[in-house]
Amino acid sequence: MNRKAFNRINYGLFLITAAGESQPQGCVVNSLHQVTSSMPFKFSLTVNKSNETFKAIEARGAFSATVLAKDAPKELVDLFGYKSGRVVNKFDGLTAQTDGNGNPYLTEHMLARFSCKVVDRLDLGNYMLYIAETTEAEVLGDGPALTVDDYKNGGGSTPPSATVVRTLQGNEGWRCTICGYVADKEELPEGYQCPICRANRDKFVKQ
Repeated sequence: MNRKAFNRINYGLFLITAAGESQPQGCVVNSLHQVTSSMPFKFSLTVNKSNETFKAIEARGAFSATVLAKDAPKELVDLFGYKSGRVVNKFDGLTAQTDGNGNPYLTEHMLARFSCKVVDRLDLGNYMLYIAETTEAEVLGDGPALTVDDYKNGGGSTPPSATVVRTLQGNEGWRCTICGYVADKEELPEGYQCPICRANRDKFVKQ
């Protein structure tokens, strides 16, 4: 199988957020899709089970999804794509609103938001596929949305939370056998640990 074929597919980038037990959680995904065009409006969402946002969605039964604007700063994408909610509160220093389901969401550098209530799920092994009904929708800004190609062409690298085969820099590198994170490196240095699950270097396999 030629994995590069998946790189011919472009995706939007979205910020998925949910109220966690001790602090809000959020991650950048490329796996949110509208699946119905009439009431009730539904989305599908795939989330890595190793992600703290997954735990928050499971506990809350709902999530907020915002559409990232094309001009969203790389630092914002990196914060929610690279930092783990186990070790940092990603919302520190940011102004967040709260939707009707009690979940936080950001408005700056966002084009629209959707409050979603989970109505069905499908276990995909390392990932969970959710089907969710939209309970709120709001326009937050104007302009084009940020896509995987936009981010890649701007010099961004693969957020660990990317859930589909098309990642932001391709599919070569070293894959963590514990959580699925792909390190875009030729070789892993001594003492390297997975930034998501903290697995040691010996838990990585060459792709």
